[in-house]
Amino acid sequence: MSHAKVLPLIEPVGGQGVVPCCPPLAERPMTADEAQTAARMFKALGDPVRLRLFSAVASHEGGEACVCDISDVGVSQPTVSHHLKKLKEAGLLTSERRGTWVYYRVEPSVLAGMGRLLTQPAA
Repeated sequence: MSHAKVLPLIEPVGGQGVVPCCPPLAERPMTADEAQTAARMFKALGDPVRLRLFSAVASHEGGEACVCDISDVGVSQPTVSHHLKKLKEAGLLTSERRGTWVYYRVEPSVLAGMGRLLTQPAA
């Protein structure tokens, strides 16, 4: 298991789905803390290699991917590891070591929270 710090992007609310780290952008102005949390997430996804890795994990069959299956993104393996670490630090990925390989997954609540952040509030 990983011992990396995971940022609190979303919190379950009494089994009623997920709440994003921040309100939808068009709902109200963000607080400084909300903006800092969202900025970490967007900064992590702002790199094309990280976005490709995140997409590869999110779209992989079974909802998780071995690093051996997603490392072909045009950079060296140490660089892939660096980018995966940044995605984990931003709270976008979780990982689990199984033998010599590390498996990554995007929690469904992360995708739901990201989607809610970018939606319009109900009229």
